Amino acid sequence: MQPGQTGVRVVVADDDVLLREGVASLLANSGYRVVAQAGDAVGLLELVRVEKPDLVIVDIRMPPTGTTEGLDAAMIIRDEMPEVGLVILSAHIAVEHAMQLLASGRGIGYLLKTRVTDVGDFLDTLGRVAGGACVIDPALVQELVDARRRNDPLAVLSPREKEVLALMAEGRSNAGIGRRLWVTEGTVEKHVRSIMTKLDLHETPDDHRRVRAVITFLEAR
Repeated sequence: MQPGQTGVRVVVADDDVLLREGVASLLANSGYRVVAQAGDAVGLLELVRVEKPDLVIVDIRMPPTGTTEGLDAAMIIRDEMPEVGLVILSAHIAVEHAMQLLASGRGIGYLLKTRVTDVGDFLDTLGRVAGGACVIDPALVQELVDARRRNDPLAVLSPREKEVLALMAEGRSNAGIGRRLWVTEGTVEKHVRSIMTKLDLHETPDDHRRVRAVITFLEAR
């Protein structure tokens, strides 16, 4: 389905009446069929179950608590009617919420309200999601990348140290790593010491640092 294609049935849910009416009007003028509107998550679920739309546009935060009711409703819709496209509108970047949605399958859009300023781009996004695509706001993508970098314990290692650690994970000795990388065993030993220091793996009576380093490597993959 493409933007403006007649027959795309949409339910719009947002507790902000002006925003909801504005989106509904835009869609109606662009060829979509807005079959229902909702101001809360409970009403949204009831309407979707009755209308069985092709696409649902919903705010994450909705009454009564204004936390994640909209998202929760979206996940229920995805579970009950996986063929329905979902476009989530949010005023904030919520990485955890985005990951939940991405894991739920096809036909997903996650957009920041503050960035929905280009009407043509917005309509294009709706059409792509209705057709089964996954469309994520660029700002959210960047946040996901940054979050991964912040949480990556291997980010402190140099490219060569990562190579050495990867070969350690294959069970190679320092001599074997040296032969693989065409460096001396002494050079490998220096890299290994640096890896242990950067990963904060201190020698203890009970733990083998080399094994712990490999476990850290595998967990970060």
